[in-house]
Amino acid sequence: MANRRVGEGWAAVLSRRAGGTVAAAQAEARLARDRLRDVIEAIPEGVVFLDAEGRYILWNQRYAEIYHRSADLFRPGAKLIDTLREGVRRGDYPDAIGREEAWLAERAGKLMEASGQRQEQRLADGRWLMIEERRTSDGGVIGLRVDITELKRQAAALEQALAHAEAANRAKGEFLADMSHELRTPLNGVSGLAQALEATKLDPEQLALVADIRASAAQLERLVLGLLDYGDADLAPESTRSPPSAHAGSAPVRVLVADDNPTNRKVIELMLTAAGATAISVEDGRAAVDAWRTTTFDVVLMDLRMPVMDGLEAIRAIRAEEARSSRPATPVIVLSANTSPDDRRDSAAAGADGHIGKPIRAEDLLAAIAAAVVA
Repeated sequence: MANRRVGEGWAAVLSRRAGGTVAAAQAEARLARDRLRDVIEAIPEGVVFLDAEGRYILWNQRYAEIYHRSADLFRPGAKLIDTLREGVRRGDYPDAIGREEAWLAERAGKLMEASGQRQEQRLADGRWLMIEERRTSDGGVIGLRVDITELKRQAAALEQALAHAEAANRAKGEFLADMSHELRTPLNGVSGLAQALEATKLDPEQLALVADIRASAAQLERLVLGLLDYGDADLAPESTRSPPSAHAGSAPVRVLVADDNPTNRKVIELMLTAAGATAISVEDGRAAVDAWRTTTFDVVLMDLRMPVMDGLEAIRAIRAEEARSSRPATPVIVLSANTSPDDRRDSAAAGADGHIGKPIRAEDLLAAIAAAVVA
């Protein structure tokens, strides 16, 4: 009898301990979920998570604000494509008018693919969005929505400036004034928040979501940075730059981008694409010289620290070959994290027309390109 009472006592103790462990695990899980929610809400862009069947799992407040005309339809378990269908019925998507089923089929196909390819979406209230959707490790989808309305307006201003080269000085002034109305939705700090969250106790699914957030934030970084003071663009005097290309007013600006960091290249490509420019990217100075030698570009964007051949050496090689062949000078703008006075002097001495420090703001880059092309 005594042994049985002892056994029952130990069983009660073990049961209490087990219950305490389960309660602690549940508390940690709730805390992790709350932290994940806080990180998602801290992202200034629209974020949505879907399961493998395209059903809503989680979205932030910014996503609901962007799609405020459809926010009443958002609920866990509902399908995004059904929300889009109702949005088409309500007239939220002008590009779907007159071809509703075809538009929905195309959108469903892109959602199914979710390869990370960027696409633009026009809304009925005149706004433009950049959409990026990628598969998560569990087969679901993480989607980001960036409001690029301001960038689209800037692109129209750039096109107008290029089309009216005879009024270049006035157009450049108007363009730079327009650039002051910049897109102030910085993604700075998102990667840091995600990294801090990643260091806490998370389950594998939550870790995968955080990793997807960090990867997407890295791709969009610098696109929407707008909190730095506008600095000296360091463009060379008007008389030292070549006249605009003959085709500058009638064709998209062709830009050569040289940077060894793939994330930096993606960010610059996204800025240029949103402005209607055509970008060709290479990952070192030697490849930049080779591409410039065989293709006509309106402007070259050159990083400084690169393998094989650094940016300064590449600029010198381009300028030397121009001098030998009497080829018209191609504007070269340095994009670099090295922004000291010595770095800027070295860039100018090598033959660069400008020097923009990283992190890069879209309006700084587009203004420098506009000035270089239409000068």
